[in-house]
Order: sequence, then structure tokens, then C-alpha cells
Amino acid sequence: MNKFSNIYKNKKVLVTGATGFKGAWLSIWLSKLGAEVIGYSLEPSTNPSMFKMCNLDNKITNIIGDIRDYSSLVSVFKEYRPDIVFHLAAQPLVRHSYNFPRETYETNVMGTVNVLEAAKSTDSVKAVVVITTDKCYENKEWVYGYRETDPMGGYDPYSSSKGCVELVVSSYRNSFYNERDIALASVRAGNIIGGGDWAEDRLVPDFVRAVSEDRSIIIRNPLAIRPWQHVLEPLSGYLWLGALMFKSKEKYSSAWNFGPKDTDVLNVEEIIKLAISSWGKGSIVLDKGYNPHEANTLKLDISKAKAYLKWSPAYNVSKAVEKTISWYKTYYKNDNQNMYEYTLKQIDEYEKEAKIQNLIWSE
Repeated sequence: MNKFSNIYKNKKVLVTGATGFKGAWLSIWLSKLGAEVIGYSLEPSTNPSMFKMCNLDNKITNIIGDIRDYSSLVSVFKEYRPDIVFHLAAQPLVRHSYNFPRETYETNVMGTVNVLEAAKSTDSVKAVVVITTDKCYENKEWVYGYRETDPMGGYDPYSSSKGCVELVVSSYRNSFYNERDIALASVRAGNIIGGGDWAEDRLVPDFVRAVSEDRSIIIRNPLAIRPWQHVLEPLSGYLWLGALMFKSKEKYSSAWNFGPKDTDVLNVEEIIKLAISSWGKGSIVLDKGYNPHEANTLKLDISKAKAYLKWSPAYNVSKAVEKTISWYKTYYKNDNQNMYEYTLKQIDEYEKEAKIQNLIWSE
């Protein structure tokens, strides 16, 4: 049994965005750890949906609601009185943010303000973890990874909105949370892959749709470099951080990067070639049409998490792709049936690998 099991067992944990890809994985893992999970989310935004295919409606308490609806959000906090909050709900897509900038800022910035307001007025809450993104940094196309102390920024509305969220979190920590003895941290992960992601304009879901329909995958920027990691990597960091925050509030209330090792930072074409090899077929076509600006190089420095949390990734990029493709192939092989048990199996495999590597949270 890993170390954070005892922290989450019988705790009430509120997960905003539980119907999303990462939110569903986090909800399943928290349930496995014995937590009472309360989701606050919109209806699943994709079809297929990991939330639905894992039948999570019957495994957690999920309230359909919008984080922009402050009164509804506050009523959920008052009724369920969570101990720990993981805030994942967001508008998460770069290209969508170009088409719908107001929605992006309203959801990501004011939605986060609403969550932080609701949490600070609920005396049961002991820790809040706000999930942002590696794209919150002012991107200078550096060849080295961004550190938590580097400036916030963002060229596109999505990245900019997440930089704004980081400033909001910092302000709330200093202005309200420290004096109310509530731990508040923000976490920034890399480009996350894993089974159950069906979002548009994401590399691996686009590949899966293409290969399952015997089409070539169309890629926009084959040389764009990103910090790819399996979804369980940052989630293990979030859970471990949340557990430490629950026990020691001031020490861990800050910003944290959770990313892969430097050797696992690859470009888009290299990732797709790994996916093709793992699936056993597939081909690439370059999109020569107009595409809005996206960063070419993005890396994260995870030395702070390594030093102070004793956290490190368990999977290299090849294993991350292998586990991801295995999930999708199992989904298609089983005629799109319930994937809950297979998802639990992958969580078990990840925990075992972490224990083999003597990662501290798995001891």
C-alpha cells in the first residue's frame, strides 16, 4: 500500500472536471484509495467519454454544474464539506481558445476564482490543488526546462488564461489562504497522454481515431518539442502533493512542475512513430494549411519536485506510449465495453512499477 493511501481513505475529495479525461482517471484512483469522491463537472464533452465508459456515475457522487455558476458551486461545498479539493475543470484546448477567447478566460480565470472563493469559505477544506499547465509560462523557446519561478505568460488565449490562473492562485494564497490555514498549491504538467482521451485537436486521440478508421494522421508541426508523459505520472504527483499538504500546510503551498525526464522530451513526429510502432500500423500526413501559432519548444524543469517532494516519473516515454496504445486497443477489442477494470489494472501496474523503482510515495 502506498503512502498516500492512508491520507485519502475516508476523506471527502472534491474533483472539479471529474467528467474530463484527467478528472476521470483521478476519480478512479481516489476511489481506489478509499476516498469519497464528489465530482462537480459539466456533462462529458466528448463521445466516446472515459467517464461514461467507466460507469463513473455509479462509482462517485457527480454533480453536473458549471464552475462559472458561483451559487451552485458554493451550495455543493456547503452540502458535501470536502476535506481536499482538486480543481481540474477548465477549457483545455489551444485552438478552441482562438475561436472562443471569452469562454476560455471566463472558465479558466473566473471559474478558478469561484472555486477558491467557495473553498476558503468552507471550514472543512484543508488543502486545494489547482491544476494548470506547462503552457502557463512566458515561452521564449528555450532549450532548457522552465522553472516554477520563471515568468507567467502565454501567446494564445488558453496559455494566457492559465498564466492568469497562476497569478490568481498566488494572490489568494497570500491574501486569504495563509491566514485561514488552508494549503493552496498550483501544479503544472507536461503534454499528457493516456487511454480515454477523446478530445479534438490532441495528438494521440487524433492518431487513435485515424488508425482505427484506416486513415493517415494529419499532423501540424512535426518538429514541435513537448514534455510527453503518461496521465498517471502527474496524477501521482498531485496525489502525493495533496497528501503532504494535508499534513503540513505551509511547507508545500507553492507552485510545482510535474514532467518527464529530459531524455523523454520528444517532438511530435517521434511520438507518432512510437504510437505507430506500438499499434502495429499507421501513417503520417503533414497538414500544409493555415494553423494558429503554437510554441515550438516547451520543457519543464522538475528539480523542485525531485528535491522537496522526492517525486520522479516512473515511466519513460516509450512505456507511456505503450500503455496508452494498449488501453485504446483493449477498448476496440472489447467492442467499446466498460473500461473501468482495465483502467484499474493500469493503475495497479503503475503503482507496482513505482514501488520497483523505490519512488517514495509508493513505499
